[in-house]
Amino acid sequence: MRDHTKLRAFELADEIALLIYQVTRLFPKEEIYGMTSQMRRASISVPSNIVEGCARESQVEYLRFLEIAFGSLRELHYQCTLSNRLGFIVHGFELLDSKIQETEKVLGSLIRALRKH
Repeated sequence: MRDHTKLRAFELADEIALLIYQVTRLFPKEEIYGMTSQMRRASISVPSNIVEGCARESQVEYLRFLEIAFGSLRELHYQCTLSNRLGFIVHGFELLDSKIQETEKVLGSLIRALRKH
Protein backbone atom coordinates (compact mmCIF):
# COMPACT_ATOMS: atom_id res chain seq x y z
CA MET A 1 0.00 0.00 0.00
CA ARG A 2 1.28 3.45 -0.93
CA ASP A 3 1.13 6.63 1.17
CA HIS A 4 -0.76 9.24 -0.85
CA THR A 5 0.41 12.04 1.46
CA LYS A 6 3.94 11.62 0.11
CA LEU A 7 2.89 12.31 -3.47
CA ARG A 8 3.33 15.83 -4.82
CA ALA A 9 0.43 15.14 -7.20
CA PHE A 10 -1.87 14.55 -4.23
CA GLU A 11 -0.70 17.72 -2.44
CA LEU A 12 -1.38 19.82 -5.52
CA ALA A 13 -4.75 18.17 -6.18
CA ASP A 14 -5.79 18.80 -2.59
CA GLU A 15 -4.84 22.48 -2.92
CA ILE A 16 -6.88 22.72 -6.12
CA ALA A 17 -9.96 21.24 -4.43
CA LEU A 18 -9.73 23.91 -1.73
CA LEU A 19 -9.27 26.66 -4.31
CA ILE A 20 -12.26 25.45 -6.32
CA TYR A 21 -14.52 25.61 -3.27
CA GLN A 22 -13.31 29.16 -2.58
CA VAL A 23 -13.74 30.33 -6.18
CA THR A 24 -17.16 28.74 -6.72
CA ARG A 25 -18.61 30.43 -3.62
CA LEU A 26 -18.82 33.57 -5.75
CA PHE A 27 -20.52 31.90 -8.74
CA PRO A 28 -24.07 32.97 -9.63
CA LYS A 29 -26.71 31.22 -7.51
CA GLU A 30 -28.39 29.81 -10.64
CA GLU A 31 -25.16 27.83 -11.27
CA ILE A 32 -25.37 25.90 -7.96
CA TYR A 33 -26.62 22.76 -9.74
CA GLY A 34 -24.67 23.49 -12.92
CA MET A 35 -21.10 24.69 -13.15
CA THR A 36 -20.56 24.99 -9.37
CA SER A 37 -21.59 21.39 -8.77
CA GLN A 38 -19.64 20.06 -11.78
CA MET A 39 -16.43 21.84 -10.80
CA ARG A 40 -16.64 20.79 -7.19
CA ARG A 41 -17.24 17.15 -8.13
CA ALA A 42 -14.34 17.15 -10.59
CA SER A 43 -12.02 18.85 -8.09
CA ILE A 44 -12.80 16.28 -5.41
CA SER A 45 -12.43 13.43 -7.89
CA VAL A 46 -8.77 14.19 -8.55
CA PRO A 47 -7.33 13.72 -5.04
CA SER A 48 -9.93 11.06 -4.21
CA ASN A 49 -8.83 8.86 -7.11
CA ILE A 50 -5.19 9.35 -6.21
CA VAL A 51 -5.97 8.20 -2.66
CA GLU A 52 -8.01 5.23 -3.87
CA GLY A 53 -5.29 4.23 -6.31
CA CYS A 54 -2.70 4.32 -3.55
CA ALA A 55 -4.84 1.94 -1.52
CA ARG A 56 -4.83 -0.67 -4.30
CA GLU A 57 -2.34 -3.51 -4.20
CA SER A 58 -1.68 -3.94 -7.91
CA GLN A 59 0.31 -1.56 -10.05
CA VAL A 60 -2.30 -1.87 -12.83
CA GLU A 61 -5.11 -0.70 -10.55
CA TYR A 62 -2.95 2.09 -9.14
CA LEU A 63 -2.23 3.33 -12.65
CA ARG A 64 -5.90 3.08 -13.62
CA PHE A 65 -6.99 5.34 -10.75
CA LEU A 66 -4.22 7.84 -11.54
CA GLU A 67 -5.48 7.96 -15.13
CA ILE A 68 -9.02 8.60 -13.89
CA ALA A 69 -7.69 11.40 -11.68
CA PHE A 70 -5.88 12.88 -14.69
CA GLY A 71 -9.09 12.79 -16.74
CA SER A 72 -10.97 14.61 -13.99
CA LEU A 73 -8.18 17.17 -13.79
CA ARG A 74 -8.40 17.89 -17.52
CA GLU A 75 -12.19 18.18 -17.23
CA LEU A 76 -11.76 20.64 -14.38
CA HIS A 77 -9.23 22.66 -16.36
CA TYR A 78 -11.75 23.16 -19.15
CA GLN A 79 -14.49 24.08 -16.68
CA CYS A 80 -12.22 26.69 -15.10
CA THR A 81 -11.35 28.30 -18.41
CA LEU A 82 -15.01 28.30 -19.46
CA SER A 83 -16.07 29.79 -16.12
CA ASN A 84 -13.44 32.48 -16.53
CA ARG A 85 -14.67 33.31 -20.03
CA LEU A 86 -18.24 33.46 -18.72
CA GLY A 87 -17.13 35.94 -16.06
CA PHE A 88 -17.87 33.62 -13.12
CA ILE A 89 -14.30 33.63 -11.80
CA VAL A 90 -13.73 37.14 -10.53
CA HIS A 91 -10.39 36.70 -8.71
CA GLY A 92 -7.74 34.02 -8.65
CA PHE A 93 -8.00 32.55 -12.14
CA GLU A 94 -4.26 32.88 -12.84
CA LEU A 95 -3.33 31.08 -9.62
CA LEU A 96 -5.89 28.35 -10.23
CA ASP A 97 -4.86 27.90 -13.87
CA SER A 98 -1.15 27.66 -13.03
CA LYS A 99 -1.85 25.23 -10.17
CA ILE A 100 -3.87 22.99 -12.50
CA GLN A 101 -1.14 23.10 -15.17
CA GLU A 102 1.51 22.18 -12.60
CA THR A 103 -0.63 19.30 -11.35
CA GLU A 104 -1.18 18.05 -14.91
CA LYS A 105 2.60 17.97 -15.40
CA VAL A 106 3.32 16.23 -12.09
CA LEU A 107 0.51 13.69 -12.40
CA GLY A 108 1.28 13.09 -16.08
CA SER A 109 4.94 12.44 -15.24
CA LEU A 110 3.96 9.97 -12.52
CA ILE A 111 1.66 8.12 -14.93
CA ARG A 112 4.35 7.96 -17.64
CA ALA A 113 6.92 6.67 -15.13
CA LEU A 114 4.57 3.92 -13.96
CA ARG A 115 3.78 2.90 -17.55
CA LYS A 116 7.48 2.31 -18.19
CA HIS A 117 7.64 -0.32 -15.43
